[in-house]
Amino acid sequence: MVVKKPRIVIIGAGMAGLVAANTLYTSPGSTESFEVCVVEGGNRIGGRINTSEFCGDRIEMGATWIHGIGGSPIHKIAQEINSLESEQPWECMDGFLDDPVTIAENGYELNPSIVEPVTSFFNKLMDFAKGVEEGLSKEDIDFFDNITRESPLGKLSVGSFLRKGLDAYWGSKKGQEELKGYGNWTRKSLEEAIFAIHENTQRTYTSAGDLQTLDYNAESEYRMFPGEEITIAKGYMSIINFIASVLPSGSIQLGRKVAKIEWQPESHHELESENGHDSRPVKLHFSDGSIMWADHVIVTVSLGVLKFGIQENSGMFEPQLPNFKKEAISRLGYGVVNKLFLQLSPNHDRIPYLQMAFHRPESEFRNQKIPWWMRKTAFLCPIYGNSSVLISWFCGKEALELESRDDEEVISGVSTTISSFLPYSQNNGKNSNSHGNLDSVESSSGRELKFTKCLKSKWANDPLFLGSYSYVAVGSSGEDLDTMAMPLPKHTNFGSNSPLQILFAGEATHRTHYSTTHGAYFSGIREANRLLQHYNCNGV
Repeated sequence: MVVKKPRIVIIGAGMAGLVAANTLYTSPGSTESFEVCVVEGGNRIGGRINTSEFCGDRIEMGATWIHGIGGSPIHKIAQEINSLESEQPWECMDGFLDDPVTIAENGYELNPSIVEPVTSFFNKLMDFAKGVEEGLSKEDIDFFDNITRESPLGKLSVGSFLRKGLDAYWGSKKGQEELKGYGNWTRKSLEEAIFAIHENTQRTYTSAGDLQTLDYNAESEYRMFPGEEITIAKGYMSIINFIASVLPSGSIQLGRKVAKIEWQPESHHELESENGHDSRPVKLHFSDGSIMWADHVIVTVSLGVLKFGIQENSGMFEPQLPNFKKEAISRLGYGVVNKLFLQLSPNHDRIPYLQMAFHRPESEFRNQKIPWWMRKTAFLCPIYGNSSVLISWFCGKEALELESRDDEEVISGVSTTISSFLPYSQNNGKNSNSHGNLDSVESSSGRELKFTKCLKSKWANDPLFLGSYSYVAVGSSGEDLDTMAMPLPKHTNFGSNSPLQILFAGEATHRTHYSTTHGAYFSGIREANRLLQHYNCNGV
């Protein structure tokens, strides 16, 4: 009698899935012990990592940053394969993001003396929320402590904490002189607009479309690696391709979308297959009608796909996932963040890193030509200093709206918005406020800012992702992230071939590094090691 090798099927060829496969294949003796297969519903590997090209420049449609280089496995791989250097320019390569120019709606450049105190205060608020007290004075800590004490325990959001902080900031700054030379802008409205720039940037960091839904207590559990945050010169896909390179030809099957996962939560039955009998406990049904049997399945799909999968009519799991798992999936937050790339018309001079301070949407002084979906866009800038390709980020309902608009509408909306921020859009090219020099912003022709082409990501409408990345929502907690990582069935008295039928990996299954590529990386190793230890193999 021929003894079959345990078959491990990994659903998804993103970071988590490929790292899990890599770990299983490279563990000593595992190639003789297991049959490993990666099935991917799309036509490429990488998942939410997708290096592309636009107007001759290399760009990242998805993941962009190595978030801290100290201890990051992504940084280590990038060093080993020499991906941190390139003769071709790349996104965010030259540090120009450290030097923004902040302009208020209708073309008023803001003096740093207005911008920097608000920026500093916002950063202190976020440091306190993250539990980083280094650099905060005792007065700062006492000040922020008072804000949190006023809120119900366990129900404080990051958004409400920030807004309470801003109110307290204004309360401590009474008696300041009003500003002159900024048209209808008051000091308070300018400070609020500057504060909103940072709130909107935070939305893209976290994918929480509304910071009022982002849990405050979980912020202190989130971990960053020390050191600078950098981009990858040869593109994030160079990391993915390296991880996948050890896998045998044919082990990654593209265009294999899983429609249903049948598993055995209570008892292990002999299951029928096309060839008679198959004792493997998990049956995968694919969209093309084919099936595959497995002893273990590592599910690495996004939290958005899992949220869809727990709906009663989705049919993704048969039987449905247990309530403890469905409740964690339901409570956790999952948002959409999209990137917009635009090519600047060749007859325009370069644009700096432009931060945009908008009037409140209900303000009578807002420029009504600016579309609503642009009003929470924090910035627009070249992808690197000398590039004619510009980038902006969108989150939440604005990101969804961006996906629904055609290219002409997007270009028109951005052009109208940015032109209203640049000095040449009023007073024949001369800003009535003389704070600073914006020669680098002004169009050499003096005409309205023009873009010739655009490219946008569409993560929300992609059925393989249904969004971008996870966050801990109010009403959820880090425990839900741990629950996400728990394999099924949860309790079992079955034989050795029945436990660990369904395992879960991906960024939304890591308690302290969710929303990141390295969180996905760690989760892939975790689940591969879980199986290696189950079979008494040496894990990594």
